[in-house]
Parts: sequence; C-alpha cells; structure tokens
Amino acid sequence: MLFSEKDVRQLSVKGISKERVEDQIETFREGIPFVHLDKAAVVDDGLLRFSEMEKEGLIQKFEQRQSKLALLKFTPASGAASRMFKGLFNFLETFDPHNERFDAYLDRTENNAVRAFFEEWHNLPFYEIVQTRIAGKTASPDIEKYLFVQEMLSEKGLDYGFYPKGLLPFHRYSDHVATAFEEHLKEASLYAETGGVAKLHFTISPQHDTMFRDEFSIAGNWVSTETGTTFEVDYSFQKPSTDTIAVDLDNRPFRNADGSLLFRPGGHGALIANLNEQEADIVFIKNIDNVVTSRSVETVANSKKVLAGLLLQVQDRVFDFAGQLERSDISVERLEEIRTFLEKELNVRFSDSFQSFSLSQQVRVLQDKINRPIRVCGMVKNEGEPGGGPFWVTDTNDRISLQIVESAQIDMDNEKQVAILRASTHFNPVDLVCGIRNHKGEKYDLLQYLDAKLGFISSKTKEGRELKALELPGLWNGAMAFWNTLFVEVPVGTFNPVKTVNDLLRPSHQAQRGGPV
Repeated sequence: MLFSEKDVRQLSVKGISKERVEDQIETFREGIPFVHLDKAAVVDDGLLRFSEMEKEGLIQKFEQRQSKLALLKFTPASGAASRMFKGLFNFLETFDPHNERFDAYLDRTENNAVRAFFEEWHNLPFYEIVQTRIAGKTASPDIEKYLFVQEMLSEKGLDYGFYPKGLLPFHRYSDHVATAFEEHLKEASLYAETGGVAKLHFTISPQHDTMFRDEFSIAGNWVSTETGTTFEVDYSFQKPSTDTIAVDLDNRPFRNADGSLLFRPGGHGALIANLNEQEADIVFIKNIDNVVTSRSVETVANSKKVLAGLLLQVQDRVFDFAGQLERSDISVERLEEIRTFLEKELNVRFSDSFQSFSLSQQVRVLQDKINRPIRVCGMVKNEGEPGGGPFWVTDTNDRISLQIVESAQIDMDNEKQVAILRASTHFNPVDLVCGIRNHKGEKYDLLQYLDAKLGFISSKTKEGRELKALELPGLWNGAMAFWNTLFVEVPVGTFNPVKTVNDLLRPSHQAQRGGPV
C-alpha cells in the first residue's frame, strides 16, 4: 500500500515499520484461523502431577541453588479496575434511592451481583475507609448504599474506577489494608529473593506511574521491615511500537478525523517485548490480581518453588545435551538419547522422517528443538473458573505441541473441537516459571519464538464508525508458541483472581477470617 509522508512520519515516531503494518493488514485480509486441538493435555499425557515427596525434592533442589540464581518476578499490572466495578457503575445509573426502595430495585432488575455485594459489604477491605468518608450523609439505609458506591467510584470520591487494579485495597488486616501490589512484594520475599534482595518488574500504564511509585515508597518499607528483604522494583510501559493498525470493514487502514492512521494497543501479548528486556536466570510470571492473604502465602510460595525446581532439573539435562550437540564426535546412540529426552521429558514431537536424516541433519534438528526458552506452567483443576487451558495442538505445518489455548481460539461450531474442549480437566491460572537463557548463559531473543498468526481480530467502533482491531498473540499463548513447555498441576488454592469486586468477598481474600489455603 502507499503511505503518505505524514503516515511515514507517524510510523517513525511510533517505531513501527511499513512492512509490519503491511503484514498486519494482510492478517486482516486472510483472517486468523482457529487453533486445531488434537486433544486435551491431562495427567500422564502432557500434564505432570507430583506426589508430596516429589514436591519436597523439587523445593529442596530450588532452595539449594536459590542463592546463586538471578531471580525476577514479572507481573503484568497495567489493567485498570474499571471492569471490576462495571456492575456498580450500572447501579449508580439505574438506582435512585429517593424514588425507589433498594428491595424494589433488586426485584425489578434481578441484579444478584449487587444483592451479593451488599449482603457482605462490611467484609470489603475498603468498607471502613468509605464509611468514614460518607459519615453523617446517610439519611436512610438505601441512601447509604447509593452514597457508598458513589464515594467508591466517583472522581470527587475515592475514584477506585480509575485506579490500576494492583493499587486497590485488597486485604484488610488488623493493623492496615494491603493492596495487591503489597501482597506481591510479600510473595517475592519467599521465592524470588537472592542474598536478601528480591527483584520485581511491573508492566504498568503511564498514567499510573506516579501512583505505583508512591505506593512502593510506603508499602516497600513496610514489607521490607516485616520480611527482612530489600526490594528492587522497576516498571515498564507497553511500547508504542507494539501497537497494531486498525482497519475498516474493507481492510483498509482506518483513519482518524485528522487523516492520521489509527493504532490500538496490541493487548497483553505486546508484553513479550517488555519481558525480552529482562535479565534473569529464572522469571516468575503471575498476574497482578492473583494474590492471597499472608495466611496462605506460604502455600503459594512452595508451589512456585516446585515449578522452579522442575525447571532447574530439566535445564540441567538440556544444558548438558546442548553442549554435547556442539561436539563433532557425538555418537548415534547419544543422539537417540537426546531425542528420547526431548520426547519424553519436554513433550517435543518429531516428524516421521527424522530417522532417515543424515547425522548432521539430525544434529541440526535436535539443536533447534533443545535450544529454546523453557516455560513451566502451573495448571489448576477445572472448577468453573474462566481462563484458557492446556492442550495438544496441531499447527498449520502439522507440528504437534503443547499450548495454552483460550476458548476464543476454538471453533465452537465444530463438534469435535468442542468435545475436546469439554474433555479438558485443567485451566490456565497464569502461573509460569521461565528459563530464558541458554546453556552458555546467553539470553534468548524471545521475539524469535512467537507465532504471529495466533492473534485475535475483534470488532470495535470509533466516533460511530465500525473498525477491526488486531490483538497480538497472547503473552502465554502465541507469544510463547515455540518455547519448550511443561504443564504441572498446582493447588487450587494458588489461584485467587479478582475479576469483579465481589471476588474480594471470597474467604480466600478475607485476612481476618478463615478460608481455604
């Protein structure tokens, strides 16, 4: 396509090449095919389950080497809390306490989420904060409920709807209220600490930068004193160069009223560029809203250590074999041993013609298969929570591999594919432990191991005009498509996401009352 001089300047400022834009437009034209599920990854077929004794051994392996490792906790934290409060924003718009009783509102709307919210609102971590601010203004119980939500969400109030999710009050302890950010610091002190120092990296939105730094100046000191750990925290933003072009319904670049090209954020898959800039032997990845109270944090930490111990155990053999593959005198027997290891331990699949390859060809294939970043992914038993899951997938080149697949990637009109989806026993809680260095200690270029064809196309509108948007391959989906992958069952109690405000009322988020560990 032809770009104007103005277009070229705009691309230059964003750091996006013309070729990249053209590739994205071609993706719109071709469409993104559904993922082809081969079968669900289940225990003993793509998914590992360890005994308590095996877990203890893996924890010990990690702890024995922890002091010599460069560790990093990487936390996507750019999400705003507005989605958490969607139902309560609607409540403010549809309930008038001066002209309708609250019970009548519930009968009229059948809004069970609002009903549940007010049945236990006294257990919210910010209940006392809000009540203090509206004290003396509540003429009736119904008006109190309205003012409570208004104070929570309005710009003139606490403005929680604008907050990044990581800085909302999550847990109320006897002496203070903790944010999700603070809870991540506590976690890091237990499994991401080396020599008394824990390093964390948060990907955030630019408008929340000052808020996070202010929170760290307070919570960092508090948690450091409590845990005896020094924290090194840094931040990054989603890069403008990872934005994607929007197109109209005819797949032509969508232009703003001023004639400029419209670009949109590429989704969390864009964060592979941020991850690619990190330097560490082991990277722990977990979403900002998946935290537990101090009562349960040791269970979470031990689960992380199991995953990290497995990574080290596998890496020891990977690094040894990678070194052997560089020797000119490697034997046929050793090549077969390496191939078997890749198949049995790393779930790698080879073409039927591999055995007919020459010795040098086999070496090259094995080097390609073994010299890749490794991800060990915790998987939770499926109990109805949202999220993708672990599957064996066949790609367009007939290569079979383990992948994390979202339901949006599956053809729900294909009965066989839906049957495989329903046969899945576990789902993805976003609980990854990653090895991003090779046997020489060199960091992989992670951008070389993504599948650009595993993005998402969605329909949007701007200024009343319809458009199509492109979301990059998900951070733990297509952005890691060509990593070596291990799936491991982890305890259900390690997964406690907060997708709506009512999730904060779950026992697992109640610091002052009992709940599952």
